[in-house]
Amino acid sequence: MKSLSRLIALPALYNTIAVAKLVFPDCVNGPEILTSNLVCDSTASPADRAAALIKAWNTGEKLVNLVNPGAARLGLAPYEWWSEALHGVAGSPGVAFSALGEYSGATSFASPILMSAAFDDELIHAVADVVSTEARAFSNAGRAGLDYWTPNINPYKDPRWGRGSETPGEDPFRIKEYVKALIEGLQGTENTTKVIATCKHYAAYDLERWHGITRYEFDAIVTMQDLVEYYLPPFQQCARDSKVKSIMCSYNSVNGTPACGSTYLMETVLRDFWEWNDENQYITSDCNAVLNFHEDHNYTKTAAQSAAVALTAGTDTICQVGSNTDVAGAWNQTLLDESVVDRALRRLYEGLIRAGYFDAPEGTHYRSLAWKDVNTTAAQELALRSAVDGIVLKKNDGLLPLQSTKASLALIGFWSGPPAGNFAMLGGYAGVPSYYHTPTYAAQKLGFKTVTSTGPRGQLVSANDTWTAAALDAASKSDIVVYFGGNDMSIESEDLDRDAIAWPGAQLSLIEKLCALGKPCIIVELGDQNDDTPLLANANVSAIVWAGFPGQDGGTAVFDILTGKSAPAGRLPTTVYPADYVNQVPLTDMTLRPSSSNPGRTYKWYNESVLPFGFGLHYTTFDAKFKEGKVAKRQYAIDDIVKRCKLRYLDLCDFDPIAISVQNTGKVTSDFVALAFLSGEHGPAPYPIKELAAYTRLKKIGAGKSGEANLTMKLGELARVDENGNTVLYPGTYQVLLDVPTQDQISFQLTGKPKVLIEFPQPPADLGAGNGHEKL
Repeated sequence: MKSLSRLIALPALYNTIAVAKLVFPDCVNGPEILTSNLVCDSTASPADRAAALIKAWNTGEKLVNLVNPGAARLGLAPYEWWSEALHGVAGSPGVAFSALGEYSGATSFASPILMSAAFDDELIHAVADVVSTEARAFSNAGRAGLDYWTPNINPYKDPRWGRGSETPGEDPFRIKEYVKALIEGLQGTENTTKVIATCKHYAAYDLERWHGITRYEFDAIVTMQDLVEYYLPPFQQCARDSKVKSIMCSYNSVNGTPACGSTYLMETVLRDFWEWNDENQYITSDCNAVLNFHEDHNYTKTAAQSAAVALTAGTDTICQVGSNTDVAGAWNQTLLDESVVDRALRRLYEGLIRAGYFDAPEGTHYRSLAWKDVNTTAAQELALRSAVDGIVLKKNDGLLPLQSTKASLALIGFWSGPPAGNFAMLGGYAGVPSYYHTPTYAAQKLGFKTVTSTGPRGQLVSANDTWTAAALDAASKSDIVVYFGGNDMSIESEDLDRDAIAWPGAQLSLIEKLCALGKPCIIVELGDQNDDTPLLANANVSAIVWAGFPGQDGGTAVFDILTGKSAPAGRLPTTVYPADYVNQVPLTDMTLRPSSSNPGRTYKWYNESVLPFGFGLHYTTFDAKFKEGKVAKRQYAIDDIVKRCKLRYLDLCDFDPIAISVQNTGKVTSDFVALAFLSGEHGPAPYPIKELAAYTRLKKIGAGKSGEANLTMKLGELARVDENGNTVLYPGTYQVLLDVPTQDQISFQLTGKPKVLIEFPQPPADLGAGNGHEKL
């Protein structure tokens, strides 16, 4: 330890969550100690610039900057790391919307779960590019930071998880591809980082509050096989392949060690094995996750010990709400080495340097972005597309698309009418939309005669009924009934898991009464999935449309689908489970494979779904087939495949492309999402039912026309993960299945001996998987 004065008082800077105004450092007119520092030399390397800045600080300034940056002596204003932009610039401590006029709103896109259902990575990249443009405009106006704690990429394996709608769904391969497109759109491809993205929550996080167990105390017990096969692939994409600038460690423990204190997860795997150290990227804790070390996990005894463990293990900034971060105590008690403090600060400030924080405005065109670049016409069109392209048609007896706007509509349900303070369509982590177009707005704009009535949300059938009489009256006066129900943030959200996945009893009762009137009856479903069995089986229900959380133009998006202006082509990014599933496996069970106590999780291991992952109807019919090609019925020697691979990471090498042809055999022009799955008995048992290995979205296939594409699978998708977490290419017969349900299939063989593509580092044997720091 350095013999420095250690009695440093760290002020309580997080007693309240206040919005920090972004002030860029002035390397021309600032204090001489700043202007003469190498940090202001844009020709120097970011690492050298960051090191020079940190060297200029005294110990007190260093410790303060681990909590809330800023050093008046050096001309550095306070800086808030915590800004949000999950599906648009969002409310958070670092983001300030004005009440009126400029910067009073930002484009609010569809939620990730709905955008993911489009299976269109070009769309995801375009959305991320607009979000980062608007984020930069806000930061240039002093209304946002440069660091954004998005995306949420934890795989959504259980329908009860309250934050599932923040994610791209249940399949890790789908999430990886989503992340690849999103991170590039957010961070850009220029030398200057557009915005600093943060992949969260690392790792094995998918529980909020369930049966008395909270995320703050939960210890996720995960096998190496499940960890590497399911929970980590999105983070591998973020860190190893997309080089995201920041990662957030999660609240929970993993196999006995708090995630934000695990040297195995943060150093061995993340920084060393995945080589996520090329730009000194940083790790932030989730907010109060380090406080949980001693208050919930009983891993440490004091706040000072918690701060020391987290920082030493590799966490670089600790987000705490209130005066809960005792970095000064850790220093004063000689628990924290100065080299650890310096390392964290270098990482944090190198990120800001790479984002041009210390550079002159003319150093990057990002600094010229302004209010004129927020919610542009192009952004508004993209927001609408982000919702339309993901909407999934679950049922249709031929009623849709509606043939005329002359019919009168009864628009019934809690999100059907004027917002009146209810912005349910936005979903979680939303900002202030520049406008909010409800279903009623959209219907009336199209010329429909409408009658609107509200409805219940999460109420039971026995709840005080204040809605049925008015709803039935509205329906009796209309030609067609459209019910807008499902789940909003009062049913599922951060810190709110579900116990039941059936449709809320009061909603189901009202639907049955409305649809029994003998009129065409359409259900439009908000939020995550409920058990649709009663609605699918009810002959009085004409159609079911799932709309996720469709964002600022959600009403328009729904009516674009209902009227046929756009043809539905979205596919379910999650399994629709039967209601009884919640009684078959606890939310705390992290295993994926079926057993005597677990029916299996996700479409890979569970085959009793109400509607399967990848399901989605169209307004036309398609004939999807594999074209004659060199893959079908061919044998490949594993050694030859691997020898041809010249990439550093063998799992990223391409397998031979598989050609498909999709013919529109109906009468409506439509997109078609082609999904290719692998199946077969190769590798360790049990064998998954099937696994998504490639996909593409073919655009606007006309009636009677065909579309063609090459689907390219990577070796990593052909491989399986063994019990030690190694990714292995195994010999055997591989079936390739096209579409849901399967329309066509081919097979090929791999021969020879198994080949390890990725030998995964093992956790310390004496501490168990996930551990890596002595308990205090």
